[in-house]
Amino acid sequence: MALQHRPTAPHHSAQDALRVLETVTRHTSGVTATELGRGSGLDRERLTVLLRMLRREGYVEQTADGAYVTGEALARLGSADGREQAVRDKLQRTLDRLRDSVGAAVYIGRYVDGEVSVTHYADGPTMPKVNEWVDFRVSAHATAVGKSLLTQLDHAGRRDHLARHRMARLTSRTITSDKLLLSRLESQPPTVPVLDLQEYAVGTVCAAVPITAGSSVGCLALSLPVEHAHRLREAADELNRNAAPVLLSLTL
Repeated sequence: MALQHRPTAPHHSAQDALRVLETVTRHTSGVTATELGRGSGLDRERLTVLLRMLRREGYVEQTADGAYVTGEALARLGSADGREQAVRDKLQRTLDRLRDSVGAAVYIGRYVDGEVSVTHYADGPTMPKVNEWVDFRVSAHATAVGKSLLTQLDHAGRRDHLARHRMARLTSRTITSDKLLLSRLESQPPTVPVLDLQEYAVGTVCAAVPITAGSSVGCLALSLPVEHAHRLREAADELNRNAAPVLLSLTL
C-alpha cells in the first residue's frame, strides 16, 4: 500500500508550528517574535496565528519581557517518564476543546494494518458519539472516517480494502458500487472535507478531514444529528481550520 502524498492545510500548519517550536527549544533563555520570524521564515501574520495556537495548547509560554520559551505541555511530552500518558491526556484535552468549538462529537480515525479504527473521541450529553451499530472496520465505504482514510491510499490500496470488505447497504443512501465509490474517492480534493449524509446511519451526518503525519494515515471527523445537517459544512470547515493542534499532538 502506498499513500497519496497530497499535503493539506492542517499538515502545512503543523509543519510550520514544528519549525517554530524547534526555534524556541534551541533558545533556552527565550526568543523574540522577530527572531522566531527570521528562524522559521514565516511572515508576521502567519507567525502571530501560530504563536496564539501554541500558547493556547501550552507548547510555548511568554515571559514578562515578551520572549517565548518552552511551555509546560511541551516539557511533559518531552519527558521520558509518563510520556505515553501525557500524549493521551494532551490529545484528549485538544479534542475536548475542538468538540466545544465545533459543537459536535469529534473523532480521530486511523488506518493501521489495513483496517479502519476510531482511536480517540470527544463527545458530551448534547453531542453524543455515533452508535457503532456496524463495525467501523467493515463499513469504511459508508462513513466519513472510512472514506477520508481511503482517499489517502493509492488506487491499489483502495481496491485491496474493498476486496476484503463487502460493501453492504446500511441505509438507502449507502454507495454499494465499488466503481462509483472508487470514482468519488479519486476525485475527492484533499482540502475538502469528506461527507457522510446518512450513509452509515439514518439520522446522522458526518464530515472528516485528513491529518496524516508521515506514513501514518489518519483523519479527524465530526458527527451531528440530521436535524443539525444545516450546520455540517460550517462545522466541517471549522474542523479543518482547527485540525493542526490535533496533528501536532500526534506528531510531537
